[in-house]
Amino acid sequence: MRDVKDAFARFWPLTRGDRRWLALIIVCVIVSALAETASILLFAQLTDHALKAGSLAAFWGPAAAWLGAAALGALVGYLGNSLAVRTAERFVLRLRAKVFRHVQDLPPHFFQRHRQGDLLARLTGDVEAIEQMVVSGLVGTVSAGFSAVFYATAAFWLRWDLALATFLLAPLFLLTARRFSGRIKEASQDERAADGAITSVVEESLGNVVLTQAYNRRRAEEERLEHEARAWMRASVRGARASEMYAQFVEVVETLCVLAVIGLGAWEISQSRMTLGQLLAFAAFLGYLYPPLRSLGQLGLTLTAATAGAERLNEILDAEPAVTDPARPVAPWPVRGRVTSHEVSFRYPGAEHASLRDITFAASPGELVLVTGPSGAGKSTLSTLLTRFYDPTAGVIRLDGVPLTDLPLEFLRENVTLLPQQTLVLSGTIRENIEAGRRGASREEIERAAGDAAAHDFIAALPDGYDTHIAPGTAALSGGQLQRIAIARAMLRSAPVLILDEPTAGLDGLAARRVVQPLRRLMAGRTTIMITHDLSLAADADRILVVESGRLVEAGTHTELLARNGTYARLAALLPAPTAGGRTARRPCALCDHGGLTPSAGRTRDRTIF
Repeated sequence: MRDVKDAFARFWPLTRGDRRWLALIIVCVIVSALAETASILLFAQLTDHALKAGSLAAFWGPAAAWLGAAALGALVGYLGNSLAVRTAERFVLRLRAKVFRHVQDLPPHFFQRHRQGDLLARLTGDVEAIEQMVVSGLVGTVSAGFSAVFYATAAFWLRWDLALATFLLAPLFLLTARRFSGRIKEASQDERAADGAITSVVEESLGNVVLTQAYNRRRAEEERLEHEARAWMRASVRGARASEMYAQFVEVVETLCVLAVIGLGAWEISQSRMTLGQLLAFAAFLGYLYPPLRSLGQLGLTLTAATAGAERLNEILDAEPAVTDPARPVAPWPVRGRVTSHEVSFRYPGAEHASLRDITFAASPGELVLVTGPSGAGKSTLSTLLTRFYDPTAGVIRLDGVPLTDLPLEFLRENVTLLPQQTLVLSGTIRENIEAGRRGASREEIERAAGDAAAHDFIAALPDGYDTHIAPGTAALSGGQLQRIAIARAMLRSAPVLILDEPTAGLDGLAARRVVQPLRRLMAGRTTIMITHDLSLAADADRILVVESGRLVEAGTHTELLARNGTYARLAALLPAPTAGGRTARRPCALCDHGGLTPSAGRTRDRTIF
């Protein structure tokens, strides 16, 4: 019960703004219970004065009053139920928005530790379970409580001694519910965890369907799903058995009580101490009383089960964002774009070793700074610090001389554009995907950005052009085409600082050159930090930073670093490198029937490779 109180106290503030409607719902519940009570008493009056006496004259008055009570009960019942549904859905909307808003502020490592399918289940099923506790549970408790009080009071008014004798069994409902609550909570926790696991397996399998088919993993994926589904089935069956056992036990108790009333009532009638109408009304009150008592017990089980969802949501809400807005942020200013890093070190939460150590560099407006190094050296970690997904554990990064920790996150990310390594696609049209870089961009600006990203030609060739619908995992476009759309989105965003994390991933050499040159023109006056292992772009860089094992081991131009014969020279020997003239050296091309791309008279073969 302590868990229920804690969960209720945490989520109750979300009802602010709807509490007047909750009060009106409770009023409707009370009026409806009173109307039901009046109807039963009028039924007793009809039985004793009209039916037993066979008097039609005695029928009309109680009948009209009964009809009025029924109409009033129906009206307030409709109003109360309608308001209850609306209030419940508004609560769900508000809670889901709160959790989703919090989730969007959480750091990347949180999502690496939690499966997306499980998080999806928490945002749907667990949110609805909280509503069952806070809104529907409250309304149900008030409704059952007032109904039980009214029916019990009326029964005592008819015959207090008979009522007292039959009510002695009522505590069995609550005691039984309390006994079953532990089993049901445990089953609910297992069921919700299994439900999230099922969603995760399905999502992962659909997202990797090519791997599943290419490696004949269909049977393995089916076994994974079956394993999680069986866990869900076992938990669901356990919970259902406990609930059904409680319901059947209560049914037996109710029958016992009704039989006791009928037996005692028959004896009372034989002694002329009770009329038939009173007995029928008394039995009716008991018939109406036990369902609310049973509902109170069942609500206890529902609230206990809902605490499982509350615990899962609390795990999300209790997770702290890695970064927050400063208490006293610096006032906005026209950002020029000078980026400096002074002795920056960083270690991911929970990691044993630092990913970056003592990184110092500077990048000025108009410069292209290329960051390279072996895989796992910490290059991409640098991009998460520059966009402030994390703060350095030591050292400081500044924008125009101002520490990033002094800037509001929204202001920082309006002035620093990130093109992440993973190609991110939104469900919508190509135009909407590019426009996501800057809301409200005109048609001409969108198409110009696509042209600069070498994407306009293949987009225009599509049957629906820029109105072509794409989605994550879409098969309508190649990986290279999707990457160029993402580049166009980044180019559309008018930010003085550009962070490009492997921007040419998925592009062939020719396509990469077609992207980098317009990007170079676009970068005039801006600071660009390009994180890449593709050294065919090195000749375009004003400065190259070489990161190895989290440390900055070399810095200089392409020519200077080659002459040092250090880490950069070793990487250049392993990867295709640019010539001194800035053009890529001839290299084999798996997609070309002539084995390579050979410039001839300043032109390339008229063929686009995606």
